[in-house]
Amino acid sequence: MKIQDYIMLHEARFMEEWASLIRIPSVSCQQEHKADMIRCAERWKELLLEAGCQKAEVMPSKGNPFVYGEYRVESQESTAENIPTVLVYAHYDVMPAEPLELWQSDPWEPCIRNGRLYARGADDDKGQAMIQAKAFEYLVKEGLMRCNVKFIFEGEEEIGSPSLEAFISEHKDLLKSDIILVSDTSMIGKDTPSITTGLRGLAYWQIEVDGANRDLHSGHFGGAVKNPVNALCEMLAKIVDEDGRITIPHFYDKVLPIPEAEREMIAQIPFDEEAYKHAIDIDDVFGEKGYSTLERNSCRPSFDICGIWGGYTGEGSKTVLPAKAFAKVSCRLVANQDHEEISQAFVDYIHTLAPKSVRVKVEPMHGGQGYVCPIDIPAYKAAEKGFELAFGKRPLAARRGGSIPIISSFEQILGVKTILMGFGLEQNAIHSPNESMDLEVWRKGIVAVSEFYQAYANTH
Repeated sequence: MKIQDYIMLHEARFMEEWASLIRIPSVSCQQEHKADMIRCAERWKELLLEAGCQKAEVMPSKGNPFVYGEYRVESQESTAENIPTVLVYAHYDVMPAEPLELWQSDPWEPCIRNGRLYARGADDDKGQAMIQAKAFEYLVKEGLMRCNVKFIFEGEEEIGSPSLEAFISEHKDLLKSDIILVSDTSMIGKDTPSITTGLRGLAYWQIEVDGANRDLHSGHFGGAVKNPVNALCEMLAKIVDEDGRITIPHFYDKVLPIPEAEREMIAQIPFDEEAYKHAIDIDDVFGEKGYSTLERNSCRPSFDICGIWGGYTGEGSKTVLPAKAFAKVSCRLVANQDHEEISQAFVDYIHTLAPKSVRVKVEPMHGGQGYVCPIDIPAYKAAEKGFELAFGKRPLAARRGGSIPIISSFEQILGVKTILMGFGLEQNAIHSPNESMDLEVWRKGIVAVSEFYQAYANTH
């Protein structure tokens, strides 16, 4: 049976199984939903077994449980050596639904209107995880699966995956695979399929600048004592030069150039810079000299002041030299840049910029590695073929400017690359009221993933 016919025949059941997950409010950041996290994990275990896994279990962790499922090809014609193993990662936790008054329908009861399914988790990540589960089910039930498949679903992605690294380190043999497959990202557009090939890393700090032992009268001390807010602004202004380059010593030492093939693909992405500026109400863009806007916000590193405060900010005026000033700052990093090395380099650099008239403390807060997937490896080519067969056109390779630290964790701990076959759209409004999933894209996603498996098996 063709995959499209299988989807049509079983779609009512697919929808009800999807709904059974959505109806469980698996909100990981709220303690009141602790029991719901377990219920959702158990429900995924049932669905994986029904889809064709020979084994599935709910496994404990320091936080919310993991769901593990496994399918192994049983064939007299194949040997273990030439059967590839795919590890599918997804998460079953979701963001809170609040503010509830902005939803047009109950966030915990799926509602279909205008070709979309509306609910919390419709896309992120219950809808996309169902794409994986149903593509797998079709291939197993129709006797077409020629890959070993492992599933690992976590319940803490929306709170930073605090238990994931320890779990995968403890279960490296269990999770051993040739490639990792993830559907938790987005496409450029419904009619512009794309595969996410890169994610930026992150380094984040808080800076404290101390001056005098108290706020000082600006008339008595202004011009004679260094103002900590002035000092902080002067230091931060030196981090990025007029060409948009970050001035931290050795910052670019490990930054790799963008391959020409990728630059050509980025240039094909539909992008109207005037509309972009209009949408966010700015007069002009700014960034590193020599790169386009789409390259700057996805393939190149950046530095930003995320917050800055100090002194008097209440109503009216108060003429003081503040005793303290603070800022929160961050860098988006690219592949090969180590966030811990960059973090220390920034701390050292800030201290060299600080005048002797103030004391500076820099506290690293958190960070993560960037990730790039080569577009010439067999698994990427298989994903590319899957998208092309499902959507009718070759997908573009597109790096994203955000960060998913778990992807680099997989590579560092398991030594395996990840293919990011995401089917979200910007209008799906993940994390927001009225989150939704385009059902036509959802169906095509099932087709794309099933074709990926068949193409990938042919490479071994």
